[in-house]
Amino acid sequence: MHPKSLVNIDDYSRDDIFRILESASRFKQQPDRDLLQGKVCATLFFEPSTRTRLSFETAVNRLRGRIIGFSDAATSSSTKGESLKDTIMMVGNYADLIIMRHHLEGSARYASEISPIPVVNAGDGSNQHPTQTMLDLFTIYETQGTLENLTVTIVGDLKYGRAVHSLIQGLSHFSPTFNFVAPEELHIPDKYKVFCDQKQIAYNEFTDFSPESINSADILYMTRVQKERFTDLMEYEKVKNVYVLHNDMLDDSKENLRVLHPLPRVKEISQDVDDNPKAYYFQQAKNGMYTRQAVICDLMDIEVK
Repeated sequence: MHPKSLVNIDDYSRDDIFRILESASRFKQQPDRDLLQGKVCATLFFEPSTRTRLSFETAVNRLRGRIIGFSDAATSSSTKGESLKDTIMMVGNYADLIIMRHHLEGSARYASEISPIPVVNAGDGSNQHPTQTMLDLFTIYETQGTLENLTVTIVGDLKYGRAVHSLIQGLSHFSPTFNFVAPEELHIPDKYKVFCDQKQIAYNEFTDFSPESINSADILYMTRVQKERFTDLMEYEKVKNVYVLHNDMLDDSKENLRVLHPLPRVKEISQDVDDNPKAYYFQQAKNGMYTRQAVICDLMDIEVK
């Protein structure tokens, strides 16, 4: 039996999601606890990260656990040719849980299948980012009072955006309606449209960032165009600033609308939006620590009261 891991948001049922959200709510009320005393968590970041790595490390520190690992693959033995398998097996000898970000799709699943300890996927290429989805769901629930029957407009890089792919699957339990806004070069992959069709989830596709796509939404989820995923920089230059949200574009939006973003932002949200009460992306990032505390404790079978 392999230890329980979180690799794909589909690893969580609807009940699992609500259990994690309930724990995250408790951590938001009281984040400093002694639940990981004597435990060691390894952060293996083969790809750059700021919010995800720091929120995981802060989550562990506030639970009195200890952190080992690296934030730059250039400082690891992978530069000497060590395989991912050997790295995972070696770290599994030292730590109680592995938090891993890797540029290859499927790397987290592979790691979970060989690891002697739980693995948390902190992003595997353009595939999945399940803890981002958990903090997104927590934030949506916090701002809307429900996860049910919401209209969610997702804007930008829908082809490579792993946070987008995970969010679609995570919200699939709650009868959403999606507005997908993307240029042709970055439209949502067909497999996610097939997924929506199979789950009988309504969706609309737009190439224009229209008032309709904004004003019908309960959640406006902005994303950056990910330069690091492009092999042709000319293609990136063509689409990098295709959609920019300005403050006046929110004038006719719903009162309950909240603007989210997995961050980092580049230019896709103008800074004049920051002071709008509908802007919620910095609070969203803060929620990452509480939800990651909840995920870590869940995977280590630690009860949160």
